[in-house]
Amino acid sequence: MSKETKQIEKTVIDSNPVFAKDNYKIMIAGLVITVIGFLLMMGGYTDDPNHFKPEEVYSFRRITVAPTVIVLGLLVEIYAIMRKPKKA
Repeated sequence: MSKETKQIEKTVIDSNPVFAKDNYKIMIAGLVITVIGFLLMMGGYTDDPNHFKPEEVYSFRRITVAPTVIVLGLLVEIYAIMRKPKKA
């Protein structure tokens, strides 16, 4: 075998994807959950900068629910990265 043929064979062998298709699906789900958490955290806008509404800024949704959803999304991402693909 020539040196060029060995190079081509090595390239073909090394072309396996890093993650399986299921892992990518779980990663996308984790990303969507994280984005939902950030969307839940949005709001509290006012036209008057001198008027502050603490009930909007410090609501249960923004202080408790949104960070919990974001952490849940990050945990889903960690699971997707660490999960071993099933053998076909």
